[in-house]
Amino acid sequence: MTGDDLLIAALHLAASRDPVPGHVTGSARDAYRLRVPGAVTARPIPAPPAIGTRAGPGDCRRLRFAADGLIVDMEVVASAGAIDVAGRVIPHPGPGGHVEIRALHDTHPRPLPDTGQFAACGLPPGWYSVVCHRGPHPPVATTWTRLGR
Repeated sequence: MTGDDLLIAALHLAASRDPVPGHVTGSARDAYRLRVPGAVTARPIPAPPAIGTRAGPGDCRRLRFAADGLIVDMEVVASAGAIDVAGRVIPHPGPGGHVEIRALHDTHPRPLPDTGQFAACGLPPGWYSVVCHRGPHPPVATTWTRLGR
C-alpha cells in the first residue's frame, strides 16, 4: 500500500465511508438487548464477611449491590465447573416481587418468598446480572459481574 492509499483509507474512515464490520454491529445489538428499560442500576458495595457459609474458605464469593433503597446480597459457590448462586433482596420488594438471574443468553426467573431469598444451582460460569422487579417501582438491576472461574 502506498502513502496515497493510506491517506485515502484514512479519509474514508474520517468521513465515515468505511462500513462498520457486521460482527461489531451484531455485538452492539446483542448488548443493547441486555438492557432493562427504566431500571435503576445497583452498584457493588462492600459485603460483610461470610458467617456460617456452606463452602470452605476461598470457595464462596460474597457480593453486595445497592440502589434506590434496595440491597441485593449474593453468595456464589463454584464447584465441578458450575456455580450455585444464593441471594437475598433487602427489604422485600412487596407483592409480586421477583428476581431474574440473567446470563448473556439465558434468564432464570425466581419468585421471592417473604424472606426475600432466591437461589439457582448448576449455572455455567460467566457474566451475570440480577434484576429485582418490585411492582409499581422501577426494577433494580445489578451491574454485570463475572461469576465462576
